[in-house]
Amino acid sequence: MTELYIAIGAGVLALLVAAFLFRLVTNQPSGGHAVQEIGALIQEGAMAFLRREYTILAGFVVIIFIVLAVLIDFNVTGNSTIENLISDGNLSVTGPWTAIAYLAGAIGSALAGYIGMNIAVRGNTRTATAAESGLNPALRVAFNSGAVMGLTVVGIGIVGVTALWLIFGNPSVIAGFGFGASSIALFARVGGGIYTKAADVGADLVGKVEAGLPEDDPRNPAVIADNVGDNVGDVAGMGADLFESYAGSIIATIALAWTVGTVQEVDAPMVILPMILAGIGIVSSIIGTAIVRTKDDATMGSLLWSLRYGIFGAGILALIGSGVYIEVTKSLEFELFWVILTGLVVGQIIGTATEYFTSYEFAPVKWIAQQSQTGHPSTIIAGIAIGLYSTVIPTIAIGAGIWIAYELADLYGIGLAAVGMLSTLGITLATDAYGPVADNAGGIAEQAGLDPEVRERTDSLDALGNTTAATGKGFAIGSAVLTAMALMAAYGQVTNIDSFNLLQHKVLIGALIGALLPFVFAGLTMQAVGIAAGHMIEEVRRQFREIPGLREGAPGVRPDAARAVDISTRGSLKAMILPGIIAIAAPILVGRLISPEALGGMLAGSIIAGFLLAIFMANAGGAWDNAKKYIELGNFGGKGSDPHAAAVTGDTVGDPFKDTSGPAINILLKLMAVVSLIFGPLFI
Repeated sequence: MTELYIAIGAGVLALLVAAFLFRLVTNQPSGGHAVQEIGALIQEGAMAFLRREYTILAGFVVIIFIVLAVLIDFNVTGNSTIENLISDGNLSVTGPWTAIAYLAGAIGSALAGYIGMNIAVRGNTRTATAAESGLNPALRVAFNSGAVMGLTVVGIGIVGVTALWLIFGNPSVIAGFGFGASSIALFARVGGGIYTKAADVGADLVGKVEAGLPEDDPRNPAVIADNVGDNVGDVAGMGADLFESYAGSIIATIALAWTVGTVQEVDAPMVILPMILAGIGIVSSIIGTAIVRTKDDATMGSLLWSLRYGIFGAGILALIGSGVYIEVTKSLEFELFWVILTGLVVGQIIGTATEYFTSYEFAPVKWIAQQSQTGHPSTIIAGIAIGLYSTVIPTIAIGAGIWIAYELADLYGIGLAAVGMLSTLGITLATDAYGPVADNAGGIAEQAGLDPEVRERTDSLDALGNTTAATGKGFAIGSAVLTAMALMAAYGQVTNIDSFNLLQHKVLIGALIGALLPFVFAGLTMQAVGIAAGHMIEEVRRQFREIPGLREGAPGVRPDAARAVDISTRGSLKAMILPGIIAIAAPILVGRLISPEALGGMLAGSIIAGFLLAIFMANAGGAWDNAKKYIELGNFGGKGSDPHAAAVTGDTVGDPFKDTSGPAINILLKLMAVVSLIFGPLFI
């Protein structure tokens, strides 16, 4: 039991370090009047979106709380004898415990998103200002801002799961925490993704293509909305996504250890191992964040390696710590260490493969840029081809990882591999959340008219951020698949189903439904981006047409940025409801109306189809984006050329691929799996 308090202590340490870094960032100079004014507009828009989103979600959370209390806690849990629920003579077995855990997960995810957004919209101006002094100060400010998000996510996640386990000792109850995290993550990812891409498409299509304005030009009415969207989608959205994976992998592994274990004790070694591993990973991540440094004359390669040193260092420390713990704990087999190593290696392989297919340092992106010379259709076709090819390596890596983990530790190994992959999330998420801060800093530098040297430095950090964001998306997809697999295995255990036989017609029907859902989900989110972007495009055109001197950049003439922000906000919040309902209702309807076995087939079908579709969309979008950037470096005619216009079209199509629909599929897979785990006993 002492080990669990150590895990909580590691979580508290993460939150304390996050608070220290928050103070460290906010104590940095925030720039002159122009920088502060632009930063205030971004901050106001981002926090307004978050407030409106959380207001809508509050009602949704209350409804689910009541449903869980009535259908699960006083129906299923209340009929079982769980001695661990009774810590003294006053705590009854029957109570709304799953609903309370759900509420804790929802609040934890929302709080992590709020803190991450708060630091991102403060770190952007300070990064732009620090870039006046050099590249290393700017990197430290941006990276520390991302580290606040990363450490907050893992701190709240491990404290929440471990505390609930100590209180209730029931995997069915703590699954509610994962459900709460999933609920917020779904809407944060979908709503944030729609917001950011509606603004991005509007800013690019009208600003760059039609008006011929450069990136982040202050005359463009959608630029502020685009900057807001970077924070809404890539900070709050990504943070909520990985918070869900982090908590879900730990919960699934606990559930598997509990159901297949010979001794059902709260502090059984295999039960507490995922929480201990998470605690070791947190300490390793804190150390890793401290060694990220660079030089002022750093190239793109050296910048990338400055982050990799931190990530690799954290991974090595986590492996050493977990190996020592397993060796010291005599009741654990050392094969579990190789399972943890497998998870970390699979995550690294997926990240490296993603970098290869999305970075302009390598052949695939250069080929797309080359194809842009023959027009817009060639660019689109080339990007689709690269996206399809890019699924091969991640699929082999995930398949091999599942095989190795299962051979070493059965179903428990799959869950532990997911925990291993996510054990150093504190620093891997920091490198991902750093990107939007650097991107915003570049936009602020451009709009505020800072020295070209400052913009060059922020552009270097932004280019690095694009690479880390692309690899982060691949990592998020890979971790989502392993987490969903572990949750599906736990569902099979709680429903006493040993296997899902595709020769049974109901299982096959479920698999077909499951394979269909990611495509429907992607279609809904793509359509929502198209509709919201259409409104944004019309608004930008209207302002250029009706505000005298705006297009020409007349002195004192400013666009109505607030109007553009409001259009993206309203469009995204309205469109996120239907996908959320589908994700929650589908497993309940299939499990209840067809059979529990059909629901297992649905989960398997959704994981296979969703994984491939998410990888394809994320990598195709990332490749289009960097093909445009490669041309902007002066290749194939450079900016303003016909190949550049074709590449901008590819980038515009790819934006909702990589930042809306692809990432949203991650949430769909995990949310359906955790809903199945919680409601599974009702279907027996």
